[in-house]
Amino acid sequence: MTEPIVVAEGLHKRFGDVHALRGLDLAVPPGAVCALLGPNGAGKTTAVRILATLARPDAGHARIAGHDVVREADRVRALIGLAGQYAAVDERLTGRENLRMFGRLHHLSRARARRRADELLERFGLADAADRVAGAYSGGMRRRLDLIASLLVAPKVLFLDEPTTGLDPRSRGEIWDAVRTLASDGTTVLLTTQYLEEADRLADDVVVIDHGRVIGQGTPDELKAALGSRIDVLLEDAGALPAASAVLARMTGADPDAPDHRRLTAPAPVDLRLADAVRELDRAGVAIADIALRRPSLDEVFLHLTGRPAREPDAAAAEGEAA
Repeated sequence: MTEPIVVAEGLHKRFGDVHALRGLDLAVPPGAVCALLGPNGAGKTTAVRILATLARPDAGHARIAGHDVVREADRVRALIGLAGQYAAVDERLTGRENLRMFGRLHHLSRARARRRADELLERFGLADAADRVAGAYSGGMRRRLDLIASLLVAPKVLFLDEPTTGLDPRSRGEIWDAVRTLASDGTTVLLTTQYLEEADRLADDVVVIDHGRVIGQGTPDELKAALGSRIDVLLEDAGALPAASAVLARMTGADPDAPDHRRLTAPAPVDLRLADAVRELDRAGVAIADIALRRPSLDEVFLHLTGRPAREPDAAAAEGEAA
């Protein structure tokens, strides 16, 4: 069995009276894309900062490729890349100049920094804009440039903290494409996000955090399957609600919910077939306008686990999530 490349065991962290982490455990295999989900203030950014050696845990341990993030911080830093919530590029320099500067800061030789910058600009579709000042870039281009800067030393593990916050859908798609490219090349990616679609499309594994603890984990499909599918029925006539409710209760083994006088919804057993439901409703004299078996979305999984929507306004950043 392959050893995890990112490991956290019982991480605790406090900021004054705020418990940011309360015994967080995490294990990410090499080459995977792992998404950390959670409401604002859940502890996502704090966990990333500890794993990236930017903060020390109050208790617990964390390792990157077998190296302790506290005792062997220098060795860990040589193995990782980090792109924070906001692009950290110098807007007065061109894209190429930014990357060469970052390369030198990573102790690359001048020649190596030039070659690596040119290679990454081409690879991630910024070669045509390489000699324009970064201040003239779109938000998506600046985020891509920031992402490229974190790849100059070819990290084994890349941490992305809210990589697409504030971007338009097109720019978000560009970042997703870049992350997919990295994953296909074998880079392990750990990203925090509040965009459920982002996790659904990119992640091999999803870890849901709330109040500093892991409360759910699995592939997107596994998490959805655990919540279960539902059957939704829209009636032609509100007067048929009692008869339709009785049919669904018999077929699903649960009392259906009625969001209004013409709609019913109930959890669907795995062996329930839509054709059987249509036939039984017809036998009961129930005319239906629409019927569907609906698989839950990751948003519904998140709401079920946390009791909150993924992107509700929340000022609970006191734990340092924005730091």
